[in-house]
Amino acid sequence: MRLPHRLAAFALSAALVLGTSPRLHADAYNGTPKLVIILVFDQMRGDYLDRFRADFHAKNGWNLFLKQGAHYTDCYFDYANLVTAAGHSTIGTGSYTDGHGVPLNQWWQQDRDGKLHEVTSVEDDRYTLVGPPAGTVLSPGASPKNLGASTVGDELVLATGGKARVYGISFKDRASILASGHASRAAFWTDHDSGMWETSTYWTNTLPAWATAFNNGPRIAQARQQANVPKGAFYENVGRTPASVSYQLDFARALIEGEQLGHNPDGATDLITLSISSTDILGHGVGPDGPELRAMIDAADGQLDAFFTFLDKSIGLQNVAVALTADHGVAPIAAFANGVGMPVRSIPTRPMLDSVEQQLQARFKPSTKVKYVLGAEYPWLQIDPAPFTAQGISEADAETATVDAIQTYFALLPIDTKQAKGAPGERLPEPLHTKFAYTATQLRTGAVPATDEGRRELHSYSPLVRWAVHLNFAAYQYPGGDNGATHYSGFSYDRHVPLDFFGAAFKPGTYHGLVQPVDIAATLASILRINQPSNSVGTVRTESMKPEPATPATPLHRQAR
Repeated sequence: MRLPHRLAAFALSAALVLGTSPRLHADAYNGTPKLVIILVFDQMRGDYLDRFRADFHAKNGWNLFLKQGAHYTDCYFDYANLVTAAGHSTIGTGSYTDGHGVPLNQWWQQDRDGKLHEVTSVEDDRYTLVGPPAGTVLSPGASPKNLGASTVGDELVLATGGKARVYGISFKDRASILASGHASRAAFWTDHDSGMWETSTYWTNTLPAWATAFNNGPRIAQARQQANVPKGAFYENVGRTPASVSYQLDFARALIEGEQLGHNPDGATDLITLSISSTDILGHGVGPDGPELRAMIDAADGQLDAFFTFLDKSIGLQNVAVALTADHGVAPIAAFANGVGMPVRSIPTRPMLDSVEQQLQARFKPSTKVKYVLGAEYPWLQIDPAPFTAQGISEADAETATVDAIQTYFALLPIDTKQAKGAPGERLPEPLHTKFAYTATQLRTGAVPATDEGRRELHSYSPLVRWAVHLNFAAYQYPGGDNGATHYSGFSYDRHVPLDFFGAAFKPGTYHGLVQPVDIAATLASILRINQPSNSVGTVRTESMKPEPATPATPLHRQAR
């Protein structure tokens, strides 16, 4: 029965006086905000937005965060596994490797048949790929089986009884899958050569009609034309150009329109994780100081503006919450840094690995032909337990011997007498050495120094690496070549990433002080009124959240008796 106009007006006035006006805070249960986006720019170091700030002119590009959102200047990961799979797992779960279990992009694993082979962080032979070009090998598929914690997306699905819809998008399968989690409706990534979007039977046996239409439409050809690369692998060739940023954003737009995200028929909040791989693909080649990288960041300003303006028209930006970050930073290119006086060195690590193998052979003298060293996916160096255990050698002794061999290799390197490449004056290269090397046994048992470094090491451990050594070379020394950039270490340049929030719940401004990417999951869970992810260790960033009106006390006569 409808109230007469005067009575309705009186009821509204009374509600306002009593403080019982409609809630202004976020709530996953009533679809406020309607859409949450966790936006990740792969290998986007935390200083970029401030370094290039004068370049940004679009209202809803980077300025959505710098001028309309909460911009943090000092966000650092608190662990030392600075690679894509671990980083996206950390962002989604709000925990570090010791909480979510993902240590690397790939590692050596023993199969059910007892054989060793290298596996990726998301490959899963129980499933097959869905949607790649004809002739593609479909097995293994992919899943989040190695992710040992829930994500904020998972908790949103649980809190809403499955009504919230969660999706992941990235060029990279590991980025798409590990940030979004177990209970997503789907995760999408691209076929390496063709650029076609695909998924896995973990989620569905067929691509959605809108995704098939995107793959069959003109967008791939347009991206190749914009990138001026008519042929060759889409991932490397188009992926290193600004055209690939808009390509990924356009697929996100197709997903939002195709699934009507932000217009949930059950009235719940929807969520997508969107990881832009382009900055990583280009960044490995040109480094953080290359003009090409700056040009990509500048181009992304307009591309993001178009994407967020689309959201404003279709959903309303007042109904959208966005968190911006990266999965890791990056070190400077050696050739560039030496030119400005920094003693940066790249390390060809194959000789080191060969030397470690030779030293272990000489030390343990196996009676049969064996290979002790499996390989290095930095910061982890894995060794094979089988030949050691066959000789009665314990894990602790095998790992300690490996550390000794690493240290011996660097100690016996000849002194460089040639000028450092590109260095001013007569400067010689700094000696190569390791900053630290901890065994998996030490990390498993907590036998590390009670320092910031020790804490970051403990945060980096996972039993998936089995027998292994976790090592960092010296600061500004890293595996690779002089003309490329990389990341992996516990040093600040690899740990520094953006942290920015936009949405009705946040106070615009610039915020100083140490924060962490794990704070994203905790903060989003708080504004959505859901549980934090299962192993979350982040802090709710209350300093950048708007105050909410106090909830009035329930009158005594209405309290439960």
